Amino acid sequence: EVQLAGVWGGLVQAGGSLRLSCAASGLTLDDYSIGWFRQAPGKEREGISCISVPEGATTYTDSVKGRFTISSDVAKNTVYLQMNGLEPEDTAVYFCAATWITFFPGPCTRNSGTYYKESFDYRGQGTLVTVSS
Repeated sequence: EVQLAGVWGGLVQAGGSLRLSCAASGLTLDDYSIGWFRQAPGKEREGISCISVPEGATTYTDSVKGRFTISSDVAKNTVYLQMNGLEPEDTAVYFCAATWITFFPGPCTRNSGTYYKESFDYRGQGTLVTVSS
């Protein structure tokens, strides 16, 4: 059974930091790309970052570049999203999702990095991140 667990959100003041984690079981980061998504109230789902371990590739949406960092710990089969310089506009429910890498370039990098348009196989439980001004 595939599970994506351990997404830790919370309440933080503007300018603060949070680290989200996505611990995968039942799959390996060598075979799956992991994407981070968020959805704010009344807004569409937004893909914010993606990592492909076998390609050594990461992708970010413009609004988080320079503030968010995606990383992986292969030994722990876990992907992290370090979020610095948080802004009230970052308030949303965040979740991670996994998609099988069927060919290269993988979902994170092909089609100009529009991984958010791809179909993801598994999704973790979301967590609310609230940034106060």
